[in-house]
Amino acid sequence: MKTLYLDCGMGAAGDMLAAALLELLPDPDAFVRELNGLNLPGVAIAREPAVKCGITGTHFSVKVNGVEEESHDHSHEHPHGHSHGHSHGHSHGHSHGHEHGHAHDHNHSGHDHEHHHGHDHHHSGLHDIEHIVQDHLRLPESVQADVLAVYGLIAEAESHAHGVPATEIHFHEVGTLDAVADITAVCLLLDRLAPEEIVVSPVHVGCGQVRCAHGILPVPAPATAYILRDVPIYGGSVQGELCTPTGAALLKHFAARFGAMPVMRVQSVGYGMGKKDFEAANCVRAMLGETETAAGSILELSCNVDDMTAEQLGFAMERLFDGGALDVYTSPIGMKKSRPGTLFRVICEEADREAMVSLLFLHTSTLGVREARLVRHTLQRTLETVETPYGPVQRKDSEGWGVVRRKYEFEDLARIARTEGISLTEAVRRLETL
Repeated sequence: MKTLYLDCGMGAAGDMLAAALLELLPDPDAFVRELNGLNLPGVAIAREPAVKCGITGTHFSVKVNGVEEESHDHSHEHPHGHSHGHSHGHSHGHSHGHEHGHAHDHNHSGHDHEHHHGHDHHHSGLHDIEHIVQDHLRLPESVQADVLAVYGLIAEAESHAHGVPATEIHFHEVGTLDAVADITAVCLLLDRLAPEEIVVSPVHVGCGQVRCAHGILPVPAPATAYILRDVPIYGGSVQGELCTPTGAALLKHFAARFGAMPVMRVQSVGYGMGKKDFEAANCVRAMLGETETAAGSILELSCNVDDMTAEQLGFAMERLFDGGALDVYTSPIGMKKSRPGTLFRVICEEADREAMVSLLFLHTSTLGVREARLVRHTLQRTLETVETPYGPVQRKDSEGWGVVRRKYEFEDLARIARTEGISLTEAVRRLETL
């Protein structure tokens, strides 16, 4: 299985993800030319070499009207009554002030330098983002849908953080175009790389506080914390905001699961660098390769019974299989008061938990069901219909972990054995010699 693993040990931002994925392409410069060919107004994208802790990687530079925003990922409302959307894509820190009627400071990590923009800025809402993405960017429909879904996560988080409807969240012109470039680049890169599964490490969000127009807020910022619900995150000792709302939304939208790196044969590695320097290399690492197995989390539901007949146990197993169980099996056990009993086990997907528990209570006499989470390693399996002199025969092919197996469907083997008056073993031998 073609698998992409994203190591977010120093958080994630839109530009860092784009840069890491860009390094996985055979011709990254051609892709940058393609991005610039989208003709985002006033936007110039460049791929720049960067070094962090002696490791060489890529910085994804986005300039809007010649200016590269350095710390701009919060959508937040100003006291003047309008909202202001930023995208932290290019830095895990840096303070900067904008002069357009009022000044504000984002001193995320103790830097004291500022830069000022004397030009006027406009603000855009979600409707304007949809207009840019759908009417001005020549993108596949699936990529457009991904871009808008990521923006939807950000708008929902900002809406929750500020207590205003998502339709009233507005984005600053420069920050908007910068974020559109980052998000579009990541969505288009993933469409081009086409991994079958994306696995993301637990996300380092940093620690401490961040200063914005509202005052001092805790890290992770409220919007980031909202987006990363149900995602494994941690703080550590690095002071500053490591994961931005844009980075969080991209990870949340695309990740199939979060956890440790799976067993995989890595074919290419990319490093996407942030701007700020820390003791640890400030980067996102992307690793693309093949996994031997579709390892995944499954559930084992179990219960003990000592007052069910064999017929009742068989019927319960049948109903659980019909309900979607991956496997159902029983084991003889000894129970209290030296009574012989039966251990009833059901293997199922997490999404089927409620249905399986209901069926266990309905069809067994148990008063309680235990649950355990397991990791399952499987061979890659395909089902093929083979044309033979004996008619079509279904064959199950399995491979992975250095193993290749083929097995013919029993009902087809039985049909051949009956028709030809031979044994099942002979039926298999004849098929294998064709």
